[in-house]
Amino acid sequence: MTTDVLIRVDNLSKQFGGGAINALNGVSAEIRRGEVVVVIGPSGSGKSTFLRCLNLLELPTGGTITFEGTDITDPKVNINRHRQKMGMVFQHFNLFPNMTVLKNMTVAPVRLGKKSRADAEKQAMELLERVGLADRAGAYPNQLSGGQKQRVAIVRALCMDPDVMLFDEPTSALDPEMVGEVLEVMKRLAHQGMTMVVVTHEMGFAREVGDRVIFMDGGTIVEQGSPDEIFNHPNHPRLQDFLRKVL
Repeated sequence: MTTDVLIRVDNLSKQFGGGAINALNGVSAEIRRGEVVVVIGPSGSGKSTFLRCLNLLELPTGGTITFEGTDITDPKVNINRHRQKMGMVFQHFNLFPNMTVLKNMTVAPVRLGKKSRADAEKQAMELLERVGLADRAGAYPNQLSGGQKQRVAIVRALCMDPDVMLFDEPTSALDPEMVGEVLEVMKRLAHQGMTMVVVTHEMGFAREVGDRVIFMDGGTIVEQGSPDEIFNHPNHPRLQDFLRKVL
């Protein structure tokens, strides 16, 4: 892992309902290249809002986000160009139901002119092979299990050759027996050096795969550290209370 900061977040705030709800209150953080950062916390703590602000799916109310040296919160910046370098995996897969698995994976890189159709299909098949789904390339999403859909969603994001992968509770919509197959793909990605920011309720994944764990509550970062520090030596009473309930 390098010390190269890929994403820098400074004093980020996000309000909803004309200021009635403070989802984020002055959040500052750094994500280094090659680092796996896992964000944990109770429901409503601001985890997903924080993640969705990183690629401006949620527009921050205040603060700045610098990605690869560019302030992407500057209105003059072409955010779509930067989003191409940020893979995003959602809770509910977001696959196109009218397209085959292969088409789902190749439509963006081909349409954006990043790859020829032949190159995109070659890469897509290699990625499907890696996640054990090469035989499902011609299937449609409604013919897949939830775990298969999420594995396709992950490798679809990889088809854009992103510099960072953002995961928003990628296993929370899955049946328990399908969670492991998705986490296994994410673990392999981490071991290959992919920069990842993962919002999850899977404490075992956070402990095993995270380089750093961020605990959020009330729209702020309450505590952060290595998995050992967070899970075995938590300092803040709110974190201690949270871990007592979830472990």
